[in-house]
Amino acid sequence: MIILDIYVFQAVRAMVFMSTPRVRNITYSTYWVLSIACVAMVALLPYIKWHNWPNAVKSYVLAIIIGLVMAKLLAAVFLLIDDLRRAIVWVIRRFSAPKEVAIEAVNGLSRSQFLNRLGLIAGGSLFGALLYGFSNKYNYHVHKIKLTFKNLPASFKGMRIVQISDIHSGSFANREAVLKGVKMINDQKADLVLFTGDLVNDRAIEMEQWMDVFSQVKAPMGVYSTLGNHDYGDYYPWPDKQPNGYSAMQHQNLEHLKKVHADLGWKLMMNENTVFQRNEDKIALLGIENWSAMSRFPKYGDLKRAYDGVSDIPFKILMSHDPTHWDAQIRPEFADIDLTLAGHTHGMQFGVEIPGLKWSPAQYIYNEWAGLYKKGSQFLYVNRGFGFLGYPGRVGILPEITVIDLV
Repeated sequence: MIILDIYVFQAVRAMVFMSTPRVRNITYSTYWVLSIACVAMVALLPYIKWHNWPNAVKSYVLAIIIGLVMAKLLAAVFLLIDDLRRAIVWVIRRFSAPKEVAIEAVNGLSRSQFLNRLGLIAGGSLFGALLYGFSNKYNYHVHKIKLTFKNLPASFKGMRIVQISDIHSGSFANREAVLKGVKMINDQKADLVLFTGDLVNDRAIEMEQWMDVFSQVKAPMGVYSTLGNHDYGDYYPWPDKQPNGYSAMQHQNLEHLKKVHADLGWKLMMNENTVFQRNEDKIALLGIENWSAMSRFPKYGDLKRAYDGVSDIPFKILMSHDPTHWDAQIRPEFADIDLTLAGHTHGMQFGVEIPGLKWSPAQYIYNEWAGLYKKGSQFLYVNRGFGFLGYPGRVGILPEITVIDLV
């Protein structure tokens, strides 16, 4: 971080070199106060009991530090290009016959000045976008889609499903904003509400102040839920953790979280299924624990167990938190699961979604990272998440309430 600070500062200094002493002093002071504060914060993390800080404070501090580093890294790319260009020019001049070389310019600036300014503008724009994203974390958007299935029983045509995912209640700080989101969920008049995991960041107690909010989510056919990777408490430093990895406190936390789902009035599906019937028609809903094809995420789910007893049901919906499950097991082994609902990625909470362009860093990690996907006769929908984690904001990829009409 220090090397990066010094490197980018050369461009900052060059940009304001011809300014007044007052402008230079303000610019230099601002740059170094922020930079030193970030370095000091990172250096002190092991000693300041970081996990005891309020989640909202942690999120903002971490976001600003990471945002500044990312902005400087982006600026450094342009500076490195310029340094490489100048090194090549130097080598050519060093080993070529002496001659007068004209300085190339772009819009009256030398090429070095142009690249330096472009780098600082790019880095500053990125940091500005991340700051702007703070205002979008409760900017809930409803995504409506209609899906047609040949094997959907006639009695269930017209059924409306609302999917929510990745609530991450430990990140919330604005009660009125979250209440507004819950009202938007209920306003969709869903027959069935499905929650696809990550109710908390780490600990069940994060839901204490939000129980009366999310217990308001209702639907005639019920609210069903699954667990995500964060719900197991695997990322929290439990003080009683033994060398073999077992923690009684972590186990109690998971049991507490299961009770939270029950107290909300939600049916938590732990590798199981339920069958809905209208007249003589039936459809099956399956829900499994977290199952990921990536080794760094837990694989607790058991789809074979959840599938047991519903092979003869003509239409099946599966809730599985991690979308990598779809390509890794669902499609190859369970070709009769018609619709899979997932979350997990948040769309990285950063990207671009406009007509003709859909991009996010998430696409370099996940084949399916946001929205609707179809392969053969099977569909996958990846919800962008209701809450947020780490970065307390959203840029381009907004918090989502999904409405699926089966027609």
